[in-house]
Amino acid sequence: MLLNAVAPLSLLLVAPHTPQVSESCLSQYYYGTHGQQDVFITDDYVCVSDAAAHLSSGSAVQLTEDVQQLVWLQHQAVEPSIKPPAFQDEFNAFFSRLSVPAAASTDSEQTVFSNQNAAKVLLRTPTSALISVDSSTALTLDLHLPRFWKVSPLPPAPVPLVPVPSEAVQRVKDILHGLKFDPVVASIVSNISVPQLRADVRYLTGESPQSEIVSRHSFSKGVLIAADWLKANFEAHGASCKLKPFLTGFAPNVVCSYEGSENTTETVLISAHYDSRGSFGSVRAPGGDDDGSGTTALLGIARVISRKGLKFRKNVQLVAFAGEEQGLYGSRYYSRELYEKGANLTLMIQADMLGYHAPGEPPQLGLPDIIGTPEVAQLVANLSAIYSPELKVGFTPACCSDHQSFHQNGFPATQVFERAGPIADPMYHNSGDLSDRDGYDFDQIKSIAKVQFATLLHTAGFDLP
Repeated sequence: MLLNAVAPLSLLLVAPHTPQVSESCLSQYYYGTHGQQDVFITDDYVCVSDAAAHLSSGSAVQLTEDVQQLVWLQHQAVEPSIKPPAFQDEFNAFFSRLSVPAAASTDSEQTVFSNQNAAKVLLRTPTSALISVDSSTALTLDLHLPRFWKVSPLPPAPVPLVPVPSEAVQRVKDILHGLKFDPVVASIVSNISVPQLRADVRYLTGESPQSEIVSRHSFSKGVLIAADWLKANFEAHGASCKLKPFLTGFAPNVVCSYEGSENTTETVLISAHYDSRGSFGSVRAPGGDDDGSGTTALLGIARVISRKGLKFRKNVQLVAFAGEEQGLYGSRYYSRELYEKGANLTLMIQADMLGYHAPGEPPQLGLPDIIGTPEVAQLVANLSAIYSPELKVGFTPACCSDHQSFHQNGFPATQVFERAGPIADPMYHNSGDLSDRDGYDFDQIKSIAKVQFATLLHTAGFDLP
């Protein structure tokens, strides 16, 4: 269900993300974190006044009764070398189409906005915007936005502002404290096969002659082929898998599990998203880097689990999410389901874009600079130094993938990314996002996958036959 209306005279507040706000009265009016900005909607002006001390800066928008689905749009952090010179002009053109009534349009592309009378721009900065559109348009905005902009729909009602519990953070700290090199782990993670990673990516992108996939957009035929293919491949390597639908029209999440040998509810989850996005709605959306690279890293790990006969002591899930490009829909639903079940999630790591680095740059590993659990990021960084020392580790402002859904539900989470810095891949959100191109590096994918796998092994524990 999408947001259809907000009470008249409500105030929408937007402020930079800060964990301290969970201690204020505003926490009961929380509508999520979008583009690293916390969003609140309330008509409690006393609370707004009292909470001012928790907000260092921000903006406020008065909402009226004609507001429909609210959507946050955020320009991704990208290297200046790949930022279009006229990206603001492109976005202005997008807003022009958004604000023109359909009856007045002579451009067939403009007719995608079916309810133009109510489309509104409520707030805009050089790198973000808050808009109100009808619910059907909200689901398809990713097809028409300039490629460096991401969509984040607001929920239909306030959601719990759940900080990661101190005991969950302490559990990660305990793993960190006992961390040391394990030659068995090193041997296991080194078994990830680059030729197999290449074959898997090429199937998902449609580069392989054996593949029928043209697009993995969340509403395409190809993404359903990919879902079945992923489920079959994970199951062929020992996992128990389910296709879990979450919203009509979207491809399902692919949730694969390994039951732990110990009597525990503790679960370690690593993930990627298997949907993709092309150039301005092009039917070609191969998603070789975003996020075929992260998805095939999961498959590479599953193949080694099977080949080595690994048995985990704690429960393990490998999850391929759908609906990421429309606003983290798949992970929103699944993380919320786990939260409501009281899941005992030790940590979650999302792999999104692992395959590209710019010419002349070393292989890298980027960790989120704001959204995520610092202790989990530190664990990943330490394990990278141990098992993939060839990676240059740093922080990235590129934000935010499916780990955000888990972090907002109080689970320790982080993301692994291909670069210690902004996005540099010139084929980001482009129909040319294939694996057979300069800068696409399967060795880097393996190096980062080794770090994910090592995190899994050290956290879940394992036994060999």
